[in-house]
Amino acid sequence: MLSEIWRQLCKERLALVGGGVLIALVLVALLAPIIAPQDPLKQDLYGRLEPPSMGHLLGTDDFGRDILSRIIYGARISLRIGLVAISLAFAGGVVFGLIAGYRGGFADALIMRIMDLMLAFPSTLLAIAIVAVIGPGIDNAILAVSIVLVPQFARLVRSSVLTVRETTYVEAALALGTTEPRLLFFTILPNCTAPLIVQATLGLGTAILDAAGLSFLGLGAQPPVPEWGAMLSGGRELLFKAPWVMTFPGLAIFIVVLGLNLFGDGLRDALDPKTT
Repeated sequence: MLSEIWRQLCKERLALVGGGVLIALVLVALLAPIIAPQDPLKQDLYGRLEPPSMGHLLGTDDFGRDILSRIIYGARISLRIGLVAISLAFAGGVVFGLIAGYRGGFADALIMRIMDLMLAFPSTLLAIAIVAVIGPGIDNAILAVSIVLVPQFARLVRSSVLTVRETTYVEAALALGTTEPRLLFFTILPNCTAPLIVQATLGLGTAILDAAGLSFLGLGAQPPVPEWGAMLSGGRELLFKAPWVMTFPGLAIFIVVLGLNLFGDGLRDALDPKTT
């Protein structure tokens, strides 16, 4: 199975590029203390707004902090935000989707109408509203992003459960007296994993982008935390005076989100039984 998925992925060059970006993001996050040339929080007021040079490959910001070091450490923060937000959204979406798809009736109608209501709002706007209620901060931003992403997983799980619950192996498990929780999590859910893996991969990029948007607005990571969205916010007034302060964090967000989307698209094609 894994060899077949890998064979299909190898046919998609853009997916391999996206996978390389994901691997690079993980490595940079793990090795940040080793590969970062300087302390990302160290200030040097005499070296403020230096352009890219051999001493500072990506230049310095308005506090004299090394931008390359801050981007490297920002990868660690962005990866943490994405993984935690996706994990929370995945868990919540799976529970709600399983209940809605298996129980049906009133439970299905109630859960799905709540999900539809959440989907009626733009994701960023809904995340802003949630953070406005619970307060700014990186942890609250993660919680807000995870809540926003729950409906995507819930609807996906529900649609898969509606198909799987009618299969003969589910009927056989019921005939053997399998309890409902065991049936849902050990019989039905494993047969819904392929679309969930794809959605989680695509959602990782969305989570990083939404969290960066919240930080840009001052609702997520707070200074001096080296988070990419916060770095963008700090450099917007310097766009014409020192464009590198805003350009390089923006490129980091663009490359990572694009890479994750490319990898997710390729993974979707590889896991599609119609193409394997």
